[in-house]
Amino acid sequence: MSGNNLQQPRFDKLDALQAAGIPAYPATFKRSHSNQQAIALYEELENKTRPEENAQLYTEKVMAAGRLTAKRKMGQIVFADITDEYARLQVFISKADLDEKSQTVLQNSDLGDFIGVCGSVTRTKTGEVTIKAAELFMLSKSLQPMPEKFHGLTDIEMRYRQRYVDLIANIEVRDIFRKRARIISTIRNYLNSHGFMEVETPILHSEVGGAAARPFITHYNALDEDFYLRIALELHLKRLMVGGYEKVYEIGRCFRNEGISTRHNPEFTMMECYQAYADYKDVMKTAEEIVHATVVAANGSEIVQYNGNEISFALPWKRIDLRTAIIEACGIDYTLYPTQTKLLKAIQDKGIKADPKRERGKLIDDLLSEFIEPNIIQPTFLMDYPLDMSPLAKTKENDPLTAERFELFCGGMELANAFSELNDPQEQKKRFARQLIAKKEGKEADLLEKEEETIDKDFITALEYGMPPTGGLGIGIDRLAMLITGMPSIREVVFFPQLRNRE
Repeated sequence: MSGNNLQQPRFDKLDALQAAGIPAYPATFKRSHSNQQAIALYEELENKTRPEENAQLYTEKVMAAGRLTAKRKMGQIVFADITDEYARLQVFISKADLDEKSQTVLQNSDLGDFIGVCGSVTRTKTGEVTIKAAELFMLSKSLQPMPEKFHGLTDIEMRYRQRYVDLIANIEVRDIFRKRARIISTIRNYLNSHGFMEVETPILHSEVGGAAARPFITHYNALDEDFYLRIALELHLKRLMVGGYEKVYEIGRCFRNEGISTRHNPEFTMMECYQAYADYKDVMKTAEEIVHATVVAANGSEIVQYNGNEISFALPWKRIDLRTAIIEACGIDYTLYPTQTKLLKAIQDKGIKADPKRERGKLIDDLLSEFIEPNIIQPTFLMDYPLDMSPLAKTKENDPLTAERFELFCGGMELANAFSELNDPQEQKKRFARQLIAKKEGKEADLLEKEEETIDKDFITALEYGMPPTGGLGIGIDRLAMLITGMPSIREVVFFPQLRNRE
C-alpha cells in the first residue's frame, strides 16, 4: 500500500470524530497522574491493605494519558497500552462500561494517537497494574502510520532524518539524550559550585579565530558585511578575563564547515572555561574532576563500556609526555627535525605516508592521530606539545619550543584540550603573523583561503590591556556523550544531525 493508502483510514477516523462532535486536538487535558504515579498510587494502596482484604483493590479515579502503543481486542474487551515519557500503563476497556462518546473514541483510535483515560487503577489476574477505563478522550489524532517495527525502528536514515519517530519507537534512544542532559547539567553544576560564572558570547564573528578551521559564512544585510559562525569560544572568553572576571565558562554551539564523520558534525557543542592565576596543571585537575563527575552522574559508576572496551574513570589518570609517546609509537623524535622539510623526510624515511603540504605542527598532529590516539583507551593526558602546534599557549619556562598544553584522550578519541594561555600581546601578534606568512609563502598557500585565517586585531588590543595568568580548558560535549553512552557515532548523541538533502 502507498503512504496515502496507509494514511486514508486515519483521515476517515478523524472525519468520524469530527462528525460526532469530538475534538481530535483539544487544547488541554487535566492529567492527575503520570503513568509512573498511577502505578505507584496502586502499589501504595496495596501495601497499606491487609492480605485478607486484597481480593480486588481499586484506587480512586485518576486521569492518565499517553501515546497508544498497543491495542489487543478480545470481543467486547480491549486491552491497550498508553506510554508517556517514562512508563507504559496497561488499560482495560470494557465497551459495556463506556458511554457513546468514549466508544466513538475507542472505535476511531489508532496506534500512535495520544489518548486520555479516566478510571481506577487495579491489578489484573496476570499481575499487571492496569487502569480500568470509565472514559476515553482523544487528545491528538496521529495521521501518520507508526513504523512497521514500532518497538525497534532500525532504519538508520529514518532514525536520523525523523528523530521524532526514532524517539517514539526506541525508548532507549530517549535514555541516551537524558544522559546527555545530565552530562551538561553536571558540568554546569560543577563549574557554578567552583566559582565560575556562565556567560554568553557572540555566535556571529567579524573575524575567524580560536582554531584553524573552515568557517560557515553568512551575510549581515543591515551592515552589508560578511560574518562567520564561530568556530571556537576561546577569544571572546579571554576578552572577559581581560575585563576583570576571574572564572568564566560557556557551553555553546560551534560551527565548522568541514567533513562529516562518526566523530565530526558541522555544528557541535563545546564547553570552554577560563581561570585566572592558574596554569595547565591546575586545569588538568579541573578536567579530571569534571569528566569523572559526569561519568558517575550519567552512568552511576566510574566504569563505562565503549567500543568493546571497559574504561575506568577512577582518579587519577595517566599522564604522558607527547614527545615520548610519539617516539615509542613510531620511532620519530620530532625535536631532532626543526623544519617542515626535515620532519617530512624523516616521516617518509620510516615508510609513513605524509602530505607534503602540511606544516610541521600538522605533520606531528598527523603522527599523533595515526599512531597514538586510536590506541589510548583509558583516560590519559598527553602533555607538553611543540609550540608550532599550539599558537595560543604559553611556552614552558625552560623550553621555548614546547607549549604548556595537554589534550585528554579516551576510548581512542580526543575529549579535551587545554593550555596555559598566552597573555603576551606582542608574542601573540608575532605568532599569528608567522602562521599567515607560513601559509602564504609555504606549501600550504592553497589552504589559506579555505581556512580563512586572519589576525584578530581586536583580540591583540584586548591582550594589550593585560590578561592575568590564565588556564583554559575546552571539552567536546558530543564526544563525551558518545563515550558515556557507549555510542559509536556522534549522530547517536545529537538530536538532529546534519544530513544530505534527499533531493
